[in-house]
Parts: sequence; C-alpha cells; structure tokens
Amino acid sequence: MDGTSAFAPKYRRIAEEIRHQIDTGDLRPGQQLPTETELTERFRVSLPTVRQALGVLRSEGLIESRHGIGSFVKETDRLQRPGWRHYGRARADQKLLTPHLRHDIVFAGIEPVPTHVADLFPPGTTQVVTRRRHLFDKETGRPEEIGASYIPTSFAAGTYIEEPTVVPKALFLCIEELSGKRYAKAVDRLIARLATADELAILELANGAPVVHVVHCAKAEDGTVLEVAESIWPAERTVIVNEYPITTD
Repeated sequence: MDGTSAFAPKYRRIAEEIRHQIDTGDLRPGQQLPTETELTERFRVSLPTVRQALGVLRSEGLIESRHGIGSFVKETDRLQRPGWRHYGRARADQKLLTPHLRHDIVFAGIEPVPTHVADLFPPGTTQVVTRRRHLFDKETGRPEEIGASYIPTSFAAGTYIEEPTVVPKALFLCIEELSGKRYAKAVDRLIARLATADELAILELANGAPVVHVVHCAKAEDGTVLEVAESIWPAERTVIVNEYPITTD
C-alpha cells in the first residue's frame, strides 16, 4: 500500500491507504468513509484492527467520528503536509508529489546557486538547474505554496528539466532517471518566519503573516546531492505530519 512497508502492522497499512485517498482527493473534506464493517471486509481484517487504523487518522486530524453515524474526512482550511511517505506513494502511482494541487512553473533554467542553499551543495558548485513553481487549489484557485527545486547541472543541464512545463511525474523520479541514482536519504530544515513582501503578494496573505519555510536536501546512497528543494507555506493553513519508525541506534 503506497509508501508503507508490506511488513508494517495491518492497521498502519490501512491508515496509509485511507490517508492516500485523502491526499489525492479521492476522499474529499466532509465525505463519509466506508463503514467499519465495510472496511473489515475490504481489507480482510478484524474490527479492532480497523478501529486502530481510524484512531491513527483521528490523531492526525484527518478524520472525525460522529457517534451513531460514522467517520468523515475532517473539513479544515489547513492542508496536511505529509513527510517522507509521499515518496513511496509517488513511486507507486507515478504521479506528482502533490497531484491535488495545480502546478504553475514560473521559471526553469540554469542560474547561480542561491546563497541560502549554497552550503548544501559540494564546494565549488556555482550553478544549478532551477525550477520555480507556484501551487494552487484546483477548485478555488487559492495559492497554497511557493516552491523551487535546485538540481545539479551535471545531469540536468540541457534536459527537459530546463523546460518551463510540468514534468510527467514526480520530479524526483525524473531526477533518478537522469542521474542513474536513487534517492536514499534527506535532511529537512523547517523555519518559521514572517513572510516577505513578495510572498505576501503571491500567497495572498495579510501583512505580518507567518510562513513555514522548508528546505529539503535529498542525496543518493553514495552522498551525491540529487536535489535541494524548498517550499513556503502559509503557517495559518498548514499542518505538518511526519510518521517514522523509532530506532534504538
């Protein structure tokens, strides 16, 4: 089931399947989920397992249960921003990481490495292939994100990555094909700050509004930097959800 391991507990795999339907818009805000009985039959599991999965989704703020009626996708102005599980989902369905949003590519081409991410690239890197995008709610047209990706010229220069059009699938899948390397590890920097004047205008925010600024550096197993990406989200409309195994290392 998408980004969850086949060895994960059944309730986690069920929760991931329903979460995926919410992420992609197959289950919309306010829509009722199948009944517990229907879910037990669909996934061939026990009722306690289904209830445990629904409990996970409730704790994440994705669904709400109404006594005597059932469970519903929670209606909220805040967008769920899932962490690493997006990669597994995109590998499975070969779609964009955020297919529920409209992507407008506002720039694509070679430019100097931005100073605020220069330390994430190998010393001596002076240029990258940059892709800048604005993301909008498909139904309302409301701006939801300012994004950019910075990719090494060694494998991206002169390719379709430089074209100002939406790529046919998740950008990281395109980068893996071009580089011949697979995304293996990443580091995220999350910064809470006030929006700049340009960000206020693009995201249609009031003066003094805060944003969440995420810088994501993805590397191959051998340490090669494959992509540095950044996203800027309106803080008042954002919930960041990270699910990960806890190790004893």
